[in-house]
Amino acid sequence: MLDAKRSGSTAGGRLRRRRRAATALLSVATAAGGLGLATPQAAHGATSTPESGSGDCIAHHFASTPSYPIWYTAGCSGHDEPELDPVSSLAGSAEDLTWTAVLPSDGAVPVSSVGPTFWWGGTVTDPNPHALFNQAFLEVQFYPDSLVKNCSSSGGFNVSYVPNDFTVCSPVWQVSSQNFSETAAFNAELYRGSTTEPLVMHGGDTVRIHFHVVSPAEGWNVTVTDLTTGQTGTIVLDSKYGPLLPAFSTQTIGNSLGWGIVHDTPNAFVWEIGHTSPFTTPAAAYCVPGQVGCDSYDAAHWLGFSPLEIKSVTFADGSSPTSWAVVSDFGGTAEVNQYCSSYGGPYCIYPWYAWNKSASGFTYGANYPGTQFNYGDAAQFATEPLCGGPFGPDTTYCDTVIKPTP
Repeated sequence: MLDAKRSGSTAGGRLRRRRRAATALLSVATAAGGLGLATPQAAHGATSTPESGSGDCIAHHFASTPSYPIWYTAGCSGHDEPELDPVSSLAGSAEDLTWTAVLPSDGAVPVSSVGPTFWWGGTVTDPNPHALFNQAFLEVQFYPDSLVKNCSSSGGFNVSYVPNDFTVCSPVWQVSSQNFSETAAFNAELYRGSTTEPLVMHGGDTVRIHFHVVSPAEGWNVTVTDLTTGQTGTIVLDSKYGPLLPAFSTQTIGNSLGWGIVHDTPNAFVWEIGHTSPFTTPAAAYCVPGQVGCDSYDAAHWLGFSPLEIKSVTFADGSSPTSWAVVSDFGGTAEVNQYCSSYGGPYCIYPWYAWNKSASGFTYGANYPGTQFNYGDAAQFATEPLCGGPFGPDTTYCDTVIKPTP
């Protein structure tokens, strides 16, 4: 949880503190004989398969200042959350939207090697009277190579290893206005239909994730449909304090989570990077560029499996985004350059979004065969927090509108 108690009012101060924290971790790990990441199995993407499953709690990345010293509760951590944002000024575009995607598939490298989860999510209202800014953040977390055993009330997940399977938990993260801890306002497993069995999807399946409001009296509905198998499941965001509903009407840049660290749209896709696989040793551990076995930052691992393909986003009236934007909450290449002597070698890249002509969709990771537009690779992400927010000027990373829009 290295970024859990960052504070300071300047970008330089934040970067220095983050570097010191990570250096301290790596120094301790070296003295103890390493983090266990540099084994040949880990370096080549192989996994172990613990019988009891593997669990973790990957929370949402926040902004932290002396006035708002936000921190993660025990057992949870956050790290890089590079996101893809569909942009629209259509009324209701942030309330009713449908993503269509093809799930990635294991190859020589398992998808889980680059991190425990990717997710679709958005900013919601939080009826908890002590929720900071009366907002929370939903993450519909897809776990690769994983069968969910439990979605904990604390926002965590416990999974067992099943190659090429995907299952889902849906934590909603809130920050207390009393002690500034980040906790889960809600978490639920995605079940198949009306059963209490997980909706199991597979690599290569085409899936649809539909966020919509059925009634203000109940929470935001998230319906996931596997178009390949015809199976479906719905999660309704009803917390113990009441319904969690979309916080904004329009999917425009600047309608951002108040306690977040990016100046973005309300809803986004994110691949959570900077953690090891849940099925290696150590499992789902926080890691940084330059560490052998921190596969999130290694191009060969991304290119070792078939990519995720984000095909489209449509809104309630059937329209599509007018543009797309990207942002990293750790500064993209700036994050790599803190730890690597030079950018671009093994374990020293920052994965990026690209438009793939062959797939007719966005990919994330590296330049897969069929890439048409890579938007400058990792240079697509802003490297300094030069946008504002509730915490003042220069406190959030700015969205970058990518061009050309496909």
